[in-house]
Amino acid sequence: MPVDPHIAPLLELLAQVPAMYDGTPEQAREGFRQLTVASRQPEHVVPVGAVEDIEIPGPDGPIGARVYRPEGPGGDLPTVMLFHGGGWVIGDIETHDNMARSLCRDCSAVVVSVDYRLAPEAPFPAAVDDALAATRWVGEHLADFGGSDRLAVAGDSAGGNLAAVVTQQLRDTGGPAIAAQLLVYPACDVTGEYPSRHENAAGYFLDLPTMAWFLNHYAADAAMHEDPRLSPLQHGDLGGLPPAVVVTAEYDPLRDEGEAYAKALAAAGVPVEGKRFDGMIHGFFDMGAFSPGAQAAVDEACAMFARLLAE
Repeated sequence: MPVDPHIAPLLELLAQVPAMYDGTPEQAREGFRQLTVASRQPEHVVPVGAVEDIEIPGPDGPIGARVYRPEGPGGDLPTVMLFHGGGWVIGDIETHDNMARSLCRDCSAVVVSVDYRLAPEAPFPAAVDDALAATRWVGEHLADFGGSDRLAVAGDSAGGNLAAVVTQQLRDTGGPAIAAQLLVYPACDVTGEYPSRHENAAGYFLDLPTMAWFLNHYAADAAMHEDPRLSPLQHGDLGGLPPAVVVTAEYDPLRDEGEAYAKALAAAGVPVEGKRFDGMIHGFFDMGAFSPGAQAAVDEACAMFARLLAE
């Protein structure tokens, strides 16, 4: 199907602005914040019960995090670690505030959004180290968060990459048990060649030059690219990982590697619910304010994850 008619004007607008890869990381971060945080109207902020900023002990100093609690009487709830997208170079807990709020409200979960270190100031594997440290620490303090023993991970794009990597690393190292994972248009294999990378190479928000720019800042050395902490699809053993919801978008260069990861998980015996949202582009999770189609996709993705958390 064609690109969602409410998203198409955004793509036309973005075609007129300087490419992210022609600027500095600082300029890219500011541009992304203008696109997300600065344009977010108060009436589009998803309501939750309470929001609190905290610090979590990390391998290189405290890691900032934001805790979202749903409305209602409380009780034992699942805790979800959320890792934001942005190619490991841009993005933060502010740009992904509404994603955290949607998961909190629609999944009846306490969400801990992690402000992990970014490249190029902190290249690979700094983001992985922070994501692991934050998940381990929250796993040791679940009584202070959701209260139940159900700890899950979620993320979009580079954050989906981190969520997938965290589940693998914790399984391999004996960390806290992860009950479920939500991977939203995840980056799963930086080494691979996939048709969607060519079909959607340009004109759909995330493009191949920007992907290369991100990777060059995060992990420029090609010797790193098959490391499963960067390309989780390259892990030799996907058995025993937590049940997953894997969400992809039709017009996304990352579409096929996300779907390949879902198939590989299923082949390894992991329960997987995969969903490709036709007409959507990379980043649709923050486009519900102006696209009913994107909002419907967000609602469906949250409902799938909520069912998984409730099992």
